[in-house]
Amino acid sequence: MSIVKRNNLFFPSLMNDFLKPDWFGGTENWNTNLPAVNIKDNTEGFELELAVPGGKKDDFKVEVDNDILTISSEVKSENSENEDNYTRREFFYSSFKRAFTLPETVDGTKIDAKYEDGVLRVSLPKKEEALPAPKRLISIG
Repeated sequence: MSIVKRNNLFFPSLMNDFLKPDWFGGTENWNTNLPAVNIKDNTEGFELELAVPGGKKDDFKVEVDNDILTISSEVKSENSENEDNYTRREFFYSSFKRAFTLPETVDGTKIDAKYEDGVLRVSLPKKEEALPAPKRLISIG
C-alpha cells in the first residue's frame, strides 16, 4: 500500500493501490514462481533444497562457472483443441534462474544434484582442508 504525505499526515493512496497492475494480473508479483531455497550447512558440506513440484529432472540446469552456482529451469508447453466451431490454444511458459556465490570451502568439482518428490537437492561438498580435523589423543611425555 502506498503512503502519501499531506499536511504532515500520512494517508494511504487508495487510488494508487487500486490501479496498480497487480490488481489486474499485471507485473506487480511477476516473480512468484521463484522457488524457495533452503540452505543447510553440514559438517561434510552444504545442501541446497529448492521446492519445485511438478517438474522432471530434465527441466533443470545446474552449472558452476567462476565459483557461481546457477540453477535454472525453463518449461514450455502448448495445448490445442479443435472442435466444431471453435479453436482453443493454451500456452504455458515458466522459468526461473537462481545464482549463488560459492564459498571458498566448497569443492566445485564434486557438486551433485538430485530431483525427488518435487524437491531439487544440490550437494556442495567441502574441500578436505575445510573439514573439521578428527579427534586425536595426545600422549603426555
